[in-house]
Amino acid sequence: MEFSLFYFDGDGSSTQTDKYRLLMESAQFADRHGFTAVWTPERHFHTFGGLYPNPAITSAALAMITQRVRLRAGSVVVPLHDPIRIAEEWAMVDNLSHGRAEIAFASGWTVADFVLSRERHTNRKAVMWRDIDTIQRLWRGESIERQDSAGKTFTIQTLPKPIQPELPIWITCQSNETFIEAGKLGANVLTSLLGSTLDSLAPKIRLYREARQRQGHDPQAGTVAMMTHTFLGADLATVKSQVKQPFCDYLKNHYDLLENLAKGMGLNVSLKNFSEDDIDSLLEFGVEGFMNGRSLIGTPESCQEFVEQARQVGVDEIACLIDFVQNSDSVMAGLPYLKQLMQRSGSRKLGSTR
Repeated sequence: MEFSLFYFDGDGSSTQTDKYRLLMESAQFADRHGFTAVWTPERHFHTFGGLYPNPAITSAALAMITQRVRLRAGSVVVPLHDPIRIAEEWAMVDNLSHGRAEIAFASGWTVADFVLSRERHTNRKAVMWRDIDTIQRLWRGESIERQDSAGKTFTIQTLPKPIQPELPIWITCQSNETFIEAGKLGANVLTSLLGSTLDSLAPKIRLYREARQRQGHDPQAGTVAMMTHTFLGADLATVKSQVKQPFCDYLKNHYDLLENLAKGMGLNVSLKNFSEDDIDSLLEFGVEGFMNGRSLIGTPESCQEFVEQARQVGVDEIACLIDFVQNSDSVMAGLPYLKQLMQRSGSRKLGSTR
C-alpha cells in the first residue's frame, strides 16, 4: 500500500496570514519520509477547499520546497478551462518540479463552479473526455488547430515543453461508468468512500481492471488511489476526542455526506426537514461509525485492519486527507504516527528521514 497526502478542507475565508503553513510543512514532511504524492484540489466559492482554487499554482509552490514527492492535482475540473491553458500551466509545474507533475481530471459537480464556463455544464462529461485527449496531444508536442479573433484557422503547439514525455493522468471516479471509462483510457483512478463503503468499492475496481484488459492495457498496471480522512495519534481515546467535533463540523457542512450517514442509520428521510438539534443528534450517534468504517482515524495499530481491507478490495494507494482538522499543530503532530502506519503497511516508497 502506498500513502500520499490530500488537501481539501482549508477555509480560505479567514484573515490569518499563514493559511498555507500546514500545506507547506506537511508536504515537506511527505517529501522527507517517503510518501508517494501530495494532492491539491480545484475548489471555488466555498469554505470547504476555499484555499485551493488552482492546483497548478499550489503545485508550482510545492515544487520549490520539495525534491521527490509527486505533485498531483486532485482534481482539475476540465470543463471550466481551455485545455490549452491546462497543458501550459502543468508543463510549467513539470519543469519546476523536474518531472513530478500529475493530474486527476474531473468533469465537475458543483453548479456554482460553472459561472466560469456556463455553457459547458450540460455536456461536461463529454467535454472532459474530449479535452483530456487534447491535453495529452499537446503534452506530447502535437499541434492542434484554433481560430483567431478574425476567424482565421492557425496551428499551435504549447510551451514550455514538459519534462515527462507522457503526462501521468488520473480520473476522479465514483460511478461504475466512470471507472469503466478510466480503464478504457488506461488512466489511474482517484476515488473515495464519501458515498460508499469498501465493500461497494470492490466491484467498481473489478470493472476498472476488466476494462483495462479489454482495451489492451495491462490490467494490473493502473493505480487506484482512495481519498480517506486521516488523523492518527498514540492513544485511540485521545485521537477520537480531538477529531470528533471537527469531523462533525465537516459532515454538517457537507450535505451529501450527511444524507449518506442518515441512510446508513436507516433514516430514509430528507434532511431538509431536520432541525439543527435533529442534525446534531444524528451526528452524535452516527459519526463514530462513519469514522470507524470509512477513515484512518485512530492509532497505527488500530488502523492497520482498515488498510488491509482496502488492499484486499484492490486499493493501491491511500490518499490521506489531513486538513479537515483545522489545528495545524495537531495535524503535524499526527504525521509521525501516519508514517508508522505506512511502515507497518510495507510501502515501497519509504525514503530518507533527512
